Amino acid sequence: MTRRWLFADQLGPHFLDAPDQPVLLIESKAVFRRRRFHRQKAHLVLSALRHRAAELGDQVRFAQTQTYAESTATERLSVCHPTSRAARGLVQKLGVEILPPRGFVTGPQDFTAWAGDRKSLRLEDFYRDARRRHDVLMDGAEPAGGRWNLDADNRESPPKQPALGVPDPPAIVEDEIDEQVRADLDRWEREDGITFLGNDGPRLFPATRREALARLGHFVEHRLPTFGRYEDAMLAGDPWMAHSMLSAPLNLGLLDPLEIIHRAEDAYRDGSAPLASVEGFVRQILGWRDFVWHLYWYFEPDYRRANELGAAGRVPKWFAELDADAVDAACLSDVLAGVRDRGWVHHIPRLMVLGNYAMQRGWRPGAMADWFHRAFVDGYEWVMTANVIGMSQFADAGRMSSKPYAGGGAYIDRMSDYCGGCRYDPKVRVGDNACPFTAGYWAFLQRNEPKLRGNHRMRQPLRGLDRLRDLDELVEQEAARGSRAP
Repeated sequence: MTRRWLFADQLGPHFLDAPDQPVLLIESKAVFRRRRFHRQKAHLVLSALRHRAAELGDQVRFAQTQTYAESTATERLSVCHPTSRAARGLVQKLGVEILPPRGFVTGPQDFTAWAGDRKSLRLEDFYRDARRRHDVLMDGAEPAGGRWNLDADNRESPPKQPALGVPDPPAIVEDEIDEQVRADLDRWEREDGITFLGNDGPRLFPATRREALARLGHFVEHRLPTFGRYEDAMLAGDPWMAHSMLSAPLNLGLLDPLEIIHRAEDAYRDGSAPLASVEGFVRQILGWRDFVWHLYWYFEPDYRRANELGAAGRVPKWFAELDADAVDAACLSDVLAGVRDRGWVHHIPRLMVLGNYAMQRGWRPGAMADWFHRAFVDGYEWVMTANVIGMSQFADAGRMSSKPYAGGGAYIDRMSDYCGGCRYDPKVRVGDNACPFTAGYWAFLQRNEPKLRGNHRMRQPLRGLDRLRDLDELVEQEAARGSRAP
């Protein structure tokens, strides 16, 4: 039987053709020389690789090398379609047999057929097609509950309490493999000059399928019922809220997306979770996750360099280095600290705090995509390309998102508990206590008005510029702020 080469994001059993198939796993130190990743991400990936090698025993050839090429020339190999263009180019160069992709729900041919000659590619259209195609949350030909989209039920502000009060997920218990990984990373820093972002800390995310399945079961039973209602809310004292925390093990390939989707749908069918929560969760996996994966391959390779708004600013050091202590703005400081200390925050802090701030300031979209890739434990090139270039930074001028996700302090005030104790006032746009998000929002609109005026969804926000008597003062204020930490 041909030996299956498994990349570090293909570690689940569904990447093998048979349970006893010979396996090749490669741990390459060169990856960490080329790019500066979050320390906890490096730990998670190496821990997952080494745990998988230990599970497979004599079935695996586990190579710890400088480069991949050193370990692929001795026998016939096959590999499931890699998740990046660079990895695909490598296996093609090495003459390895490439199989169709696994670890996603909709196949490439089905996505291409759906995309067809559409003038715009929108998640909602793809998601409905995927629901029908895979018979997920369907009652015959109709969506369960009679509605395709229950987002309106899933946008509540956070409760007026420090935490949601849902049960904590099962704790990760580190073992001797984790201990060795941590020792190796310390040695690489000390002896090899390899550096990392962020803080080290206890491993927070699953590195084995057993751990991932435990997290999945706990989420469906204890956290999914509360997930939808507050999925867009933020609490300073509760970074996890009711989120599943499954993105990291899912992107390592430890779980198959369909098994997650079916578990969630079963919870709705047996009455243990409300439809709004289940639909919102399924939308993230069957819809959004598959959508951005396919867009990565469907769009041209140069898409990741798109910059239609002409954002040319450099990502400042305080942001790039996760220096949360340099920031006074409560929301941005807390979210940066979350990335620094955990390598993870949920999707709304990513989009409406980190991404929103970067877009308002006009930082280069490609640099932001690279930063998200390196700083998040669940970040990969395919994940961040469309998510950041298209959605977060609107650098493609609407090819996959109908408007910029720009928001002022009012949004953050409504959807979080950050603003009450902040030195800035979300209602103030000019002056010493002017909220940098509120002022930044209007400065963004003013700077990009010529490029946004043709977008019908931006007509009303842009008309608001005419009502600002202090617009010139605001623009001057934000220009003076520049890339300083707010």
